[in-house]
Amino acid sequence: MITMIKDIMNANDSATPNSREMAVLKENFPSCFKADGSFDIERFKEFLSDKIAVTGEGYELKFLGKNYARLLASIDTTTVVVPDEEHNSKPENMNSENIYISGDNLDGLKHLLKSYSRQVKCIYIDPPYNTGTDGFVYNDQFNFTVEELSEKLSISEEQAQRILDLTKRGSASHSAWLMFMYSRLLLARDLLTDDGVIFISIDDNECHNLKLLCDDVFGEENFIGEIIRKTKSMTGDDGNGFNLQHETLLIYARIKSNLYLAGEEKSFDSYSNPDNDPRGDWCSGDPSAKSGGDTTYYGIENPYTKKVDFPPKGRYWAFSKSTLEEYIKTGKIKFKTNYGDNERGFIFKRYKADATSKFNPLNSLFIENEYMNQNATTELRSLLEGDYFTYPKPVKFLFDLIKCNVSDNDIVLDFFSGSATTAHAVMKLNAEDGGNLKFIMVQLPEKVKEGSEAEKAGFNTIDQIGMERIIRAAKAIKEEFPDTKSDLGFKHYTLVEPEQNTLDKLEKFDPTENKLFADKDILSEFGKPTVLATWLVRDGYGLTAEAEELNFAGYNGYYIGKHLYLIDPELSNKAIEAIVVKYETDGSFNPENVVLFGYSFTWTEMEALKINLKRLKDTEKNLRINFDIRY
Repeated sequence: MITMIKDIMNANDSATPNSREMAVLKENFPSCFKADGSFDIERFKEFLSDKIAVTGEGYELKFLGKNYARLLASIDTTTVVVPDEEHNSKPENMNSENIYISGDNLDGLKHLLKSYSRQVKCIYIDPPYNTGTDGFVYNDQFNFTVEELSEKLSISEEQAQRILDLTKRGSASHSAWLMFMYSRLLLARDLLTDDGVIFISIDDNECHNLKLLCDDVFGEENFIGEIIRKTKSMTGDDGNGFNLQHETLLIYARIKSNLYLAGEEKSFDSYSNPDNDPRGDWCSGDPSAKSGGDTTYYGIENPYTKKVDFPPKGRYWAFSKSTLEEYIKTGKIKFKTNYGDNERGFIFKRYKADATSKFNPLNSLFIENEYMNQNATTELRSLLEGDYFTYPKPVKFLFDLIKCNVSDNDIVLDFFSGSATTAHAVMKLNAEDGGNLKFIMVQLPEKVKEGSEAEKAGFNTIDQIGMERIIRAAKAIKEEFPDTKSDLGFKHYTLVEPEQNTLDKLEKFDPTENKLFADKDILSEFGKPTVLATWLVRDGYGLTAEAEELNFAGYNGYYIGKHLYLIDPELSNKAIEAIVVKYETDGSFNPENVVLFGYSFTWTEMEALKINLKRLKDTEKNLRINFDIRY
């Protein structure tokens, strides 16, 4: 089981750009793999239905570093999850299910996938626009040599060097930006529920490249559309007579057929029931459709006046002749006895009871003043009492986006959190409608500009501004909605790459050579809360789960679901016996996995525990325990 840093580092050495895709194929089509691990494409073709349309056009977006981005998405993160114990223990935060992560969002997404795969209903991101003035420069921490990258990507060393030039020297080119976004979107897609949606704010600098990139990641068939948000009213131009006043929001679904985006609530004021129709209130609707055929183009005769109505030019009736007869019989079509020459001879009823949604579709134009940049800047300045963050998004904008596709207990994710407008909008929405949405924010702890107002106010990094915004927004919401019971706190975690001297110790530690002693220093360098938090996420319990602390003859273990975690050193024989007795006597205690922090235990201790746990196979519980030592 690949579960600790040393194991992850070894697995990453063999990772390839298609590792994630091959894992999916192995899980779903195991018979298509030969004994040597090679993929049998001909066998795979046999599984494909004849009804699947295959095209040979080969249209795709290509850019320098595309396979490198896929490789980065396949490599696991070696960062650990460090809980902010002081913050998380405060009364307003200790039971919160909201999450704020300080760290690189590539690492954050990889951790989240372990516990939240297919569980996020709505993603909103406002990534860097790569305008040349927004500070975007591609830079990552992966130290591939030219030779290693050439081998992993099956490319020439010259091509490998060009990619490394983008990653090591920093670049704001289109290729660098696409490489940066591609790996993150690949991971984000796997977090979405089947009826989930992702909204991406962008301007015209990378909008069209992003559209092609998202077609690649989410599938062109899952493109929903784009929203135009008016950003300003002032006039002006760049010397060419063009005044840009908007930004774009791209919308993609995980599965388009599962998605309905609800806009403003419908008004049913025009519905009434003047003829006492037993199906209730109705209004007159359009009986025609823009598409159809011979079966839906015909004349409808009014039985009173004998006048015949045909569909408007270029259109068809929205129903066949047989359906027409049913509609006449049930009263859905009602013929008029008196009407003008230019009127239709019948009424086509649309019933309030048949409305599939209480909401109109989401509008593609967000042009009201409340959605503009000036409003966003004013509201954030007022909340934080200073100008500490540039180009925030308006709360109303995020509020209206989020509410169009969520219901109670859904998760909303923003992995370019910035000033945390998304978190603010989620809390406000919960307070207004009494819901229980949960947010997950991820923000790189990027340094604020030297000499900026933010630095003068005591903020060192962007994530500090975001967290302060959430705290102040929560206070304001509580004042506006004093009776709210909604979750206005959050748990905070930081993603940390272990120090090089710690990594060196991990590399040097050989359990086969260190049978008689443990390396307790390694645990102290990580800290027990960090080890436990990292494991809980990796084993699928999430970031807000709490393991139960159990005392085994003076030794503390941590129990949750199917796992018992043993982290501290000095596991005595009495403690081992107490663990076995707990299994034998407590009917509700049945963890299938006993997990040990390998550096804390001697070979003798681990063997004694393993031997004693095997006794459980012969008890009434007949348990076969998975003994998992993690390095």
